[in-house]
Amino acid sequence: METAFSGDTRKENLWRMEDRIFDVLVIGGGITGAGIALDAQSRGLKTALVDMQDFAQGTSSRSTKLVHGGLRYLKQLEVKVVAEVGKERAIVYENGPHVTTPEWMLLPFYQGGTFGAFSTSIGLRVYDFLAGVKKSERRSMLSPQETLDKEPLLKEKHLKGGGYYVEYRTDDARLTIEVMKKAVEFGVQAVSYAKVEAFEYENGRVTGVRVSDQLSGETHLIRAKRIVNAAGPWVDTLRERDGSKKGKTLRLTKGVHLVFDGERFPLRQAIYFDTPDGRMLFAIPRDGKTYIGTTDTNYKEDIAHPVMTTEDRTYIIRAANEMFPSLRLTEGDVESSWAGLRPLIHQEGKDPSEISRKDEIFVSDSGLISIAGGKLTGYRKMAETVVDLVVRQLQEEGGVQVSECQTRTLPIAGGDVGGSARYPQFVEQKVAEGQKIGLTVMEARLLAQRYGSNIDKVYRLIDTKRAEAETFGMPAALFGALVYSIEQEMTVKPSDFFVRRTGAVFFNIKWVRAWKEPVIHYMASRFNWTEEQRAAYTAELERDLHDATVPIDEKAPELVR
Repeated sequence: METAFSGDTRKENLWRMEDRIFDVLVIGGGITGAGIALDAQSRGLKTALVDMQDFAQGTSSRSTKLVHGGLRYLKQLEVKVVAEVGKERAIVYENGPHVTTPEWMLLPFYQGGTFGAFSTSIGLRVYDFLAGVKKSERRSMLSPQETLDKEPLLKEKHLKGGGYYVEYRTDDARLTIEVMKKAVEFGVQAVSYAKVEAFEYENGRVTGVRVSDQLSGETHLIRAKRIVNAAGPWVDTLRERDGSKKGKTLRLTKGVHLVFDGERFPLRQAIYFDTPDGRMLFAIPRDGKTYIGTTDTNYKEDIAHPVMTTEDRTYIIRAANEMFPSLRLTEGDVESSWAGLRPLIHQEGKDPSEISRKDEIFVSDSGLISIAGGKLTGYRKMAETVVDLVVRQLQEEGGVQVSECQTRTLPIAGGDVGGSARYPQFVEQKVAEGQKIGLTVMEARLLAQRYGSNIDKVYRLIDTKRAEAETFGMPAALFGALVYSIEQEMTVKPSDFFVRRTGAVFFNIKWVRAWKEPVIHYMASRFNWTEEQRAAYTAELERDLHDATVPIDEKAPELVR
């Protein structure tokens, strides 16, 4: 069942990349890079992609996990942004309904708060219009009692009512993986843990990269007619290496989210609320848990390992207890957390409050194309814009014949479920099929929702590898998902599986602790790890578990207003 996107063939893929000159090489395997690779290859451009970490390991697995329409941009009067991301949201949902779910959001407003009944009503009406929201999902306004009926945990004092509208919840890491898998289906050559160490030039033009395999230590030269820097928080690191970091630069801010068990924080309804300091937070129920965030603090530490601080945790718990006073949440109630970085564009001489969430493209004198900023929701449109630029440049040089952008109506991997309208029916059918091979309803539902139209491949593994699962002391459902992630999703480390392929370190941390040893044992056996490799990859997972639960202690960071 090996594919071009298998952990078993990852090393060979890197060697094969040396054998040709690509039209496009993308640096960065987050949602932006994955989107660019899919767009380019589906138009007919020979495309390669490398990432120095796992796919989605940076910002693309550490967001608020919403494909949202940008309601808060209305406050900043960024009308064009609201219109564009609202329309993109619908496209993202339709192309991958298994990783994106409509979620009704309640925006309560209070006397003296940021939002009032009139401004909320007008704002949501404008939002519906700009974002092209379909009729069944348009906003409604609620009385104070109707607002409390939706969410009884809300603070009653000074409650004036609420706005009710639809956002879209997503699994950001799995969205990225599914886009990447679709790109590979079209012919993209993509490799994780491949770090760009240097650029290669001819007559002042960038023509390739020197890449070091982070697992084997081998180095490779990959050549391409155009190189796109989509490295997220590392965009400026690469611009610096190219000697082109000037003008606008990145300003990194950190966002932290906390996860609580649903019994301790029994939220019925997703809530978007303002805090005493004027910021906005989300509280969202998901798979028996409730997560809440996010902070927004300037960040200048290790880009690869942002972590929660005691101040971050205190800030969110205090805000939660202010809005949901009956809960009396404490630090001991936090089950897990994650911290992610926003690579925002900051212009020299501008105040931090002017930091933009828009994306921008920079083309250096050497020809390096860098894309920075932007939102998860707008990934497909950002990719289209970048590839349009690449196509124009290549056509000016002559000889390239490509089609128009294909991704507006292109289902991502797992998305062939008959569209969003037929998705619920698809899931029920697959749950029934899962029960026939011995899965519980809960196991089958979880897997069908995670893998979408690829679920049959996972079921086949579960059904045919029971004896092997038993040998390694794992339930058949876990073993099937693990083997699938190695053979079809380039999982090569335990953290790849537990953090980004399943999200379990965030949303089911007890399950990770229960099954980490058998998973590590199987992967060590399959990949023939040395004792040193096994120890290193085990330590990496342990650090992920530690960072998710234990904050570091530091002085309060500067809040971004």
